[in-house]
Amino acid sequence: MPQRGRAPRDWRLRHTRVCSKRQSITDSPWSLASKQHGVVSFSQLAALGLSRRAIQHRVERGRLHHVMRGIYAVGRPELTRHGRWMAAVLACGPGAVLSHGSAAELWEIQPQSSGRIEVSRVGAQPARRPGVRVHRRRRLEPDDLAVRTGIPVTSPIRTLVDLAVIIGPGRLERAVNEADRLDLVDPTRLRRGLEDLRGRPGVGRLRTLLDRRTFRLTDSELESRFLALVDRAGLSRPQTRRRLNGFRVDFFWPDLGLVVETDGLRYHRTPSHQARDLARDQAHTAAGLTPLRFSHAQVRFEPDRVRDTLASVVDRLAAQGS
Repeated sequence: MPQRGRAPRDWRLRHTRVCSKRQSITDSPWSLASKQHGVVSFSQLAALGLSRRAIQHRVERGRLHHVMRGIYAVGRPELTRHGRWMAAVLACGPGAVLSHGSAAELWEIQPQSSGRIEVSRVGAQPARRPGVRVHRRRRLEPDDLAVRTGIPVTSPIRTLVDLAVIIGPGRLERAVNEADRLDLVDPTRLRRGLEDLRGRPGVGRLRTLLDRRTFRLTDSELESRFLALVDRAGLSRPQTRRRLNGFRVDFFWPDLGLVVETDGLRYHRTPSHQARDLARDQAHTAAGLTPLRFSHAQVRFEPDRVRDTLASVVDRLAAQGS
């Protein structure tokens, strides 16, 4: 498995630096295969000076093993997942890259699937390959391309855009969260990247998701919507914008000791934001209060959940005080 964590700095290496570069005559199939997860293509072997007869001789001797047309495993026929991905990319010709769900697996932002390997390429559709689905592209810009563990692949941003076309909102949100957690792309950089991809399939769905994640109401809109939820839950009106324990709080019920805070950024917060939020909640807890936190997006898009959670906490606190 590739190492998790921060992605390598060579995301934007052109695919041609990996699969279209003519091999040095001093290379061998063995050294080349070691860089390509155990596989080589017929054209690469020819570039190394091997004739068709010499390649066939190595196949008959068990030194090369057919994977698919024009692609060979070197030494032994068994391939890792990465070897199968590399074989599919090589089989689809110069300029091909791993994409869609397969790219998401390589970047480790989506669980492994048992479906066909997905590859994208610009230009004419290559011959069909068993177990490979080829997406024909009108164009792929340099920023759409990357290399990970030696395999040409769509960049994290382009991979998320492609995923937005084929998976539902819940799975897409998990993929965005995982890409963020692995430091592949954060929501701010993802939003900027979408500007360059405007009009492409998937961009609209991904933008809608980001809008929900970073959604923020004005103070007056938030107060109006939240108080309406309070009324629907049959609760007394809280005090608003009070200062408690050195912090301004959004909503406060003195008789219950309940403090409700609302966040503009639902998921991705900077370390300084997180540290300040922790300090606020800890100060209120130390003073004997109960802090409760919702996002602006929850107040706007999930009002029933906010109302029910608020009512449950208020009922519990009221029972403790009786």
